[in-house]
Amino acid sequence: MTDLAPPPAKQRLPLPPLVDLLTDVHGYLRLNHADDRPWLDDPAKSWVVFLPGHGKGNAETADVAVILPELVRALHPRLTPAVAGEAAERALLALAGMMSLPSLVFLRGDRLLGSIPRVRDWDDYLQRIGEILEGSLEGGAA
Repeated sequence: MTDLAPPPAKQRLPLPPLVDLLTDVHGYLRLNHADDRPWLDDPAKSWVVFLPGHGKGNAETADVAVILPELVRALHPRLTPAVAGEAAERALLALAGMMSLPSLVFLRGDRLLGSIPRVRDWDDYLQRIGEILEGSLEGGAA
Protein backbone atom coordinates (compact mmCIF):
# COMPACT_ATOMS: atom_id res chain seq x y z
CA MET A 1 0.00 0.00 0.00
CA THR A 2 1.35 3.43 -0.90
CA ASP A 3 1.08 6.51 1.25
CA LEU A 4 -0.84 9.13 -0.72
CA ALA A 5 -0.83 11.71 2.03
CA PRO A 6 0.69 15.03 1.00
CA PRO A 7 4.00 15.90 2.58
CA PRO A 8 3.70 17.97 5.73
CA ALA A 9 3.66 21.71 5.17
CA LYS A 10 6.91 23.46 5.93
CA GLN A 11 6.66 25.25 9.26
CA ARG A 12 6.37 29.03 8.91
CA LEU A 13 8.46 30.77 11.50
CA PRO A 14 7.53 34.16 12.96
CA LEU A 15 9.63 37.26 12.38
CA PRO A 16 11.83 38.43 15.24
CA PRO A 17 10.16 41.10 17.44
CA LEU A 18 12.88 43.55 16.33
CA VAL A 19 11.15 43.81 12.94
CA ASP A 20 8.00 45.18 14.58
CA LEU A 21 10.09 47.76 16.45
CA LEU A 22 10.99 49.33 13.10
CA THR A 23 7.37 50.33 12.57
CA ASP A 24 6.18 50.59 16.19
CA VAL A 25 9.13 52.53 17.65
CA HIS A 26 11.03 54.02 14.71
CA GLY A 27 7.85 54.89 12.81
CA TYR A 28 8.81 53.27 9.51
CA LEU A 29 5.98 52.75 7.09
CA ARG A 30 4.70 49.16 6.92
CA LEU A 31 3.75 48.06 3.42
CA ASN A 32 0.92 45.59 3.97
CA HIS A 33 -0.39 45.17 0.43
CA ALA A 34 1.19 44.08 -2.83
CA ASP A 35 0.22 47.39 -4.41
CA ASP A 36 1.67 49.60 -1.63
CA ARG A 37 4.25 51.64 -3.57
CA PRO A 38 4.84 54.98 -1.83
CA TRP A 39 8.05 55.56 -3.83
CA LEU A 40 5.87 56.32 -6.85
CA ASP A 41 4.41 59.40 -5.10
CA ASP A 42 7.67 61.38 -5.10
CA PRO A 43 10.11 60.33 -7.84
CA ALA A 44 12.92 62.38 -6.26
CA LYS A 45 12.80 60.48 -2.95
CA SER A 46 14.91 57.33 -2.46
CA TRP A 47 13.35 54.50 -0.48
CA VAL A 48 14.89 51.53 1.28
CA VAL A 49 12.43 48.70 1.88
CA PHE A 50 13.35 45.94 4.31
CA LEU A 51 12.30 42.48 3.09
CA PRO A 52 12.61 40.41 6.29
CA GLY A 53 11.87 36.99 4.80
CA HIS A 54 8.40 36.22 6.12
CA GLY A 55 8.08 32.67 7.39
CA LYS A 56 11.74 31.83 6.73
CA GLY A 57 13.16 32.16 10.24
CA ASN A 58 16.51 33.51 9.05
CA ALA A 59 18.77 34.51 11.94
CA GLU A 60 20.09 37.48 9.94
CA THR A 61 16.65 39.13 9.91
CA ALA A 62 17.10 40.41 13.46
CA ASP A 63 20.59 41.68 12.62
CA VAL A 64 19.35 43.68 9.61
CA ALA A 65 16.48 45.04 11.74
CA VAL A 66 19.09 46.44 14.16
CA ILE A 67 21.38 47.77 11.42
CA LEU A 68 18.70 49.47 9.30
CA PRO A 69 17.92 52.36 11.72
CA GLU A 70 21.65 53.06 11.99
CA LEU A 71 21.96 53.17 8.19
CA VAL A 72 18.95 55.46 7.90
CA ARG A 73 20.45 57.80 10.54
CA ALA A 74 23.89 57.77 8.89
CA LEU A 75 22.42 58.52 5.46
CA HIS A 76 19.72 60.98 6.58
CA PRO A 77 17.97 62.53 4.67
CA ARG A 78 18.87 60.43 1.63
CA LEU A 79 16.70 57.38 2.49
CA THR A 80 13.07 56.92 3.41
CA PRO A 81 12.62 53.54 5.13
CA ALA A 82 9.76 51.05 5.01
CA VAL A 83 9.18 47.46 6.08
CA ALA A 84 7.52 45.04 3.69
CA GLY A 85 4.65 42.94 4.96
CA GLU A 86 4.24 39.51 3.44
CA ALA A 87 2.23 40.56 0.36
CA ALA A 88 4.50 43.54 -0.37
CA GLU A 89 7.55 41.32 0.06
CA ARG A 90 6.22 38.87 -2.55
CA ALA A 91 5.48 41.75 -4.94
CA LEU A 92 8.95 43.23 -4.53
CA LEU A 93 10.58 39.84 -4.98
CA ALA A 94 8.62 39.45 -8.23
CA LEU A 95 9.86 42.89 -9.32
CA ALA A 96 13.48 42.41 -8.27
CA GLY A 97 13.84 38.73 -9.07
CA MET A 98 14.91 36.05 -6.66
CA MET A 99 17.29 37.15 -3.95
CA SER A 100 18.49 36.00 -0.59
CA LEU A 101 16.47 37.19 2.36
CA PRO A 102 16.58 39.30 4.39
CA SER A 103 17.29 42.08 1.90
CA LEU A 104 17.24 45.81 1.60
CA VAL A 105 15.67 46.98 -1.67
CA PHE A 106 16.26 50.51 -2.95
CA LEU A 107 13.68 52.29 -5.10
CA ARG A 108 13.13 55.75 -6.54
CA GLY A 109 10.07 56.68 -8.56
CA ASP A 110 9.35 53.79 -10.92
CA ARG A 111 12.92 52.48 -10.75
CA LEU A 112 14.38 49.61 -8.78
CA LEU A 113 17.84 50.96 -7.95
CA GLY A 114 19.31 47.83 -6.42
CA SER A 115 19.33 45.55 -3.43
CA ILE A 116 21.62 44.33 -0.70
CA PRO A 117 20.90 40.82 0.56
CA ARG A 118 21.86 39.47 3.97
CA VAL A 119 24.11 41.08 6.59
CA ARG A 120 27.17 43.05 5.50
CA ASP A 121 30.01 44.92 7.16
CA TRP A 122 29.19 48.54 7.96
CA ASP A 123 31.64 49.98 5.44
CA ASP A 124 30.34 47.59 2.78
CA TYR A 125 26.78 48.79 3.42
CA LEU A 126 27.81 52.44 3.11
CA GLN A 127 29.80 51.85 -0.06
CA ARG A 128 27.10 49.76 -1.74
CA ILE A 129 24.29 52.09 -0.77
CA GLY A 130 26.25 55.06 -2.10
CA GLU A 131 26.81 53.21 -5.39
CA ILE A 132 23.16 52.20 -5.60
CA LEU A 133 21.87 55.71 -4.94
CA GLU A 134 24.31 57.23 -7.41
CA GLY A 135 23.44 54.61 -10.02
CA SER A 136 27.01 53.36 -10.38
CA LEU A 137 26.31 49.65 -9.76
CA GLU A 138 26.02 47.53 -12.88
CA GLY A 139 22.49 46.10 -12.98
CA GLY A 140 21.69 47.56 -9.58
CA ALA A 141 22.07 44.35 -7.57
CA ALA A 142 24.63 44.41 -4.81
